[in-house]
Amino acid sequence: MTQAASTNKPFLRALAGETMTPPPFWLMRQAGRYLPEYRATRAAAGSFLDLCYNPELACEVTLQPLRRYQMDAAILFSDILVIPDALGRSVAFKQGEGPVLDPLSGAADVEALLVSNVRSHLKPVLETVSRIKASLPEKTALIGFCGAPWTVATYMIEGGSSKDYAKTKEWAYGRPAVFQALIDILVEASSDYLIAQIDAGAEAVQIFDSWAGVLPEEEFRRWVMAPIKAMVERVKAVHPTVPVIGFPRGAGLLYEDFAREVGCDAVSLDTTVPLDWAARVIQPLVTVQGNLDPIHLVSGGEAMDRAIDRILNTLGRGPFVFNLGHGITPAAPPEHVARLAERIRAFR
Repeated sequence: MTQAASTNKPFLRALAGETMTPPPFWLMRQAGRYLPEYRATRAAAGSFLDLCYNPELACEVTLQPLRRYQMDAAILFSDILVIPDALGRSVAFKQGEGPVLDPLSGAADVEALLVSNVRSHLKPVLETVSRIKASLPEKTALIGFCGAPWTVATYMIEGGSSKDYAKTKEWAYGRPAVFQALIDILVEASSDYLIAQIDAGAEAVQIFDSWAGVLPEEEFRRWVMAPIKAMVERVKAVHPTVPVIGFPRGAGLLYEDFAREVGCDAVSLDTTVPLDWAARVIQPLVTVQGNLDPIHLVSGGEAMDRAIDRILNTLGRGPFVFNLGHGITPAAPPEHVARLAERIRAFR
């Protein structure tokens, strides 16, 4: 139990194990391309990384969805790939292509990664955290975040997004010592980054393992669970009362072991997780967060209403934070998000 139980912030109370009615909510990628004001700010910023490293503009886009929908938490506007950027690897975001990185080629590239540069390189992001914290309403919490080592490693080895993660798996299966060295560096750098975000004002942190579900069980335990557990231990050693949310997207049945063994205060569920199973198996262990299909926010209508109500009625009777099963998509009409917020707040 964290000291968040004594706060007046519903989000932190839910993470501390309280059942809140209505439940608090926020949305992954809630500051993003579905909002016209975001698109205008993004156009003024230059590149995507320029936006991430501009404290004034990054604070502005973080606050934009709160002005419209009064979410219970703000999440720092940044990206999981600021870590490889801070470690000295080339990172760019190309229109229509997504992230493009200079891929790691072997042990020499891993040994050249500059862990000592992380805090100084990410100083603008930490300034953004402080600015957001100073600008939030009294009952709104601030979430910091980073990518999990496995997911960040896939981008660093593949050189961007991947359909099969073949290069990364080849490292993990065929060159485990070199891959472990990379994972260890990412554990250290990412943990320090989360600690720095908390130092700057973040009140909870989320670890995004977006590609966790592509691994078989044994490798999932080694490359997803063990690194995140190590990160949680590092963060809790410095900030023992700050809640940590884990998001091992695609974990399936392994969500249970993740919830039992990794040490997170909450687990975010992807869209595929059965609600009744989550309520019966996961919710007694940790606070759960999730898990509306983001495409429901695109289609809207009665189907969206039914899906929202089913999640609320199944998970809303225990420790719960309403969210999506993955990030909101650019095609989501803002009025559908307003409908979602209205429906959550009406829940009793």
